[in-house]
Amino acid sequence: MSSITFIGAGNMARTIGALAVAGGNTVEIMARDQSKAEGLAKTLGGGTTAGEWGAVPAGDIVITALLYDGVVPTVAQYGDALAGKTIVDISNPFNTTGDGLAHSEETSIAQEVAKVAPADANVFKAFNTIFRGVLENGRPDVFFAGDDPQAKADVAAFIESLGLRPLDVGGLKMAHWLEGAGVLTVGLAGNGIGHGNFALGVNDFTDRPSGADQTVGK
Repeated sequence: MSSITFIGAGNMARTIGALAVAGGNTVEIMARDQSKAEGLAKTLGGGTTAGEWGAVPAGDIVITALLYDGVVPTVAQYGDALAGKTIVDISNPFNTTGDGLAHSEETSIAQEVAKVAPADANVFKAFNTIFRGVLENGRPDVFFAGDDPQAKADVAAFIESLGLRPLDVGGLKMAHWLEGAGVLTVGLAGNGIGHGNFALGVNDFTDRPSGADQTVGK
């Protein structure tokens, strides 16, 4: 199993952390408010510990469970403490109306993290297309993006330990489109589906007749 550190002690850290503990992973919580880190660690149980904010995380995989505008500054603050770590950004940088991204360029929070993280850290985007309630009660697909092959295998193994299916969408530049998929998810919840009890996923139609047109959209 994996060793995981959550930077942040909010709802997503609680939800993914509970799955991580149930999956046999070693879990650490870090938060600016040490009492919140200790409280969540106690709630999660299973040997979960509370680390000191800014110290070297115990986990090989570090999940930044923070609001999007706090992710890059926090990674920059941690600096060399994240050397050699696999950093997973789960944030959604929505605009104020929830129908677009807060940044206008073809980038992502994960790509911006990679600019300030130590050179030997591996940065990923994951979990941002899934509502918290679905993570708590369902078994959705988890899309993830990143560059390093070994780190990809580690992230995929961690996701599988949660009882979820990891789906690799490509390199870190695909994180921009995962953030767009987060916007799409919110749009579906407010319109075509009308609630948040769903998740985007993939159906594999491998039984299509031989020679069928495999072009996307056809």
